[in-house]
Formats: sequence, structure tokens, C-alpha cells
Amino acid sequence: MKHWSEVRSAYAVARLGTVSAASAELGVHRATIIRHINTLEASLGARLFQRHTRGYTPTAAGLDLARVARATREQLDQLAVRARGHGSAVTGELVVTSVEMVSPLVIRAIGRFRDEHPEATVRYIASGRILQLAYGEAHLAVRAGARPEHPDNVVRAFLPLRSTFYAHTRYVERCGLPQTEAELADHHFVSHTDPSRAPFFSWLESVVPARNIVLRSGSQRVLMEALLAGIGIGFMPVFQAAARPDLHEVMPSHPDWSVPLWLVTHMDQHRTAKVRAISQALHQVAEEAHQEDDLLPARPGGAP
Repeated sequence: MKHWSEVRSAYAVARLGTVSAASAELGVHRATIIRHINTLEASLGARLFQRHTRGYTPTAAGLDLARVARATREQLDQLAVRARGHGSAVTGELVVTSVEMVSPLVIRAIGRFRDEHPEATVRYIASGRILQLAYGEAHLAVRAGARPEHPDNVVRAFLPLRSTFYAHTRYVERCGLPQTEAELADHHFVSHTDPSRAPFFSWLESVVPARNIVLRSGSQRVLMEALLAGIGIGFMPVFQAAARPDLHEVMPSHPDWSVPLWLVTHMDQHRTAKVRAISQALHQVAEEAHQEDDLLPARPGGAP
């Protein structure tokens, strides 16, 4: 059912006569309804509606589509009745995606999810690539940065991800710790190949000479491994560094370095049992991480 969302939108317009009425019934933006109709017409190579000032009138092709959609919806309704007895079961594969930086939190939540729902399996994609939820590439995404705005998605605030500067004991024994911001120019750093990916990377580029950044990578996991190997000073989420006594905080986290995280699901998936279950697990570990963050003792550091 590759185009069922588009067919459902077109069927609603055919029954109700206007995009506004279909938008209100389905609970999606008018622009989404129009986009769905345009997509269907391009795919079928036929006009489905005559547009006029009073609304949309189905063409012959549109009436054919409406008949097919009505029959399909009736079959799906029958399936729902049969499935209702076991619809609350959390089984099958769950696909979760996030940026690498939050993978420890996501893994913790997946562990809790599996403990409570052992019949389910999980495929976890930790990548900077934005998967298309509308096409079923993932059930839930944890995304960082500005609030996602796709009209077909349900977006909920997750937590602010605080990061700051750390140096591993290996680096400190070899090079010491900077005590002021001016002393940063005497030290080595690891950073992202694209500094715009996070505000703290952009800040680093503005205060440290380029020659001092001795390793760059597009993988946050690689940057963390480089930090732990003592190659240079780097950024790490505060909640993750809390479990590493071999890390030394170089300076406190700046408010501007906090990156908002969002839980994103497609509107057709966010009420399903397995999406609700993993969302609950994620919120639980986020609350725990927030508490751990608030309770962190001040570490001996350097630059103010």
C-alpha cells in the first residue's frame, strides 16, 4: 500500500468536496492534502479532480479511485476488528533512528523496552541521515537541533542535551589542562568536519587556531574515541562523561551549547503499541539522565 496516505486524502476530498473539510476530518495540514493529490495524479498520469472556486469535483478517474478507496477502507476496518483482540501486543520489529551522540541513551531505553517486551525485536540506526518516517524507514526518530516541521509528523520535546569540554587523563598527563580561555591556543583538540553540526563545534572554531585541531571526523563516535585515546580535548555529553572518572572537565557547559532533542513519529504510527512503549522507555531514561546531570559534582577544571 505504497500510496495509502495519498489515497486516503484524495478519498476524503472526493467525499467532502473541499480540501479544508478533508484536512479537518483527517487532522492533517491542508498543504499535505494538496501534496497527496498532486503525488497521486503524477503517479497515475491522470487528473483526479476538477478544481473550482467551490471546491474539488472528482473526474472519472477520481470516482474510480474513490470506489477503490472505499472498498479498501472497508477491508481495513474488518481487519481492525479481527486484530483488536491482540492489537495491544508489542511484537515484530521496531525501527529506531537517532544521531550517534545520543546512542548511549537510546541503547539504555532499548534495553528497558526489550526487558518489558521480549517478543519484539529492534533495528537501531545511529546516523546523521534523516530517515523518511512517511515511507516507513523508521517508527521513531530522535532528532537534534531546531524543532522538525514536517506536517505529517508528531513531534514531542525529549530533553536538552548538554555537552562540554573534556580531556582524558592520558592527555592531561602529557599536556596538562588549560586554566584560562587564552591557554586553549596551547592545546590540541578534536572536532567535527562540519562545525555547523553543533553550537559547541562552531564556538571551538572561533576561539582556537585551525592548526590546533589535530583530528576531524564526521562521526561523533570517532570523536569520542579520539578523546578517550588522549589525542586531544573534545566535547562529550555531560550525562555520558559522568560515568568516566578518567575524564577531566576543562570548562563548565555553556548554556548556548545545549542542543534540544525531539522524539518524532509519523502521525500514522505514534499511537501504536510499540511506538508508545519505546517512547515511554525513552522518557524514563531521559528523566534519569536529567537527574544525574543535576546531581553531578563540580569537576576540577581549567578555563572559566
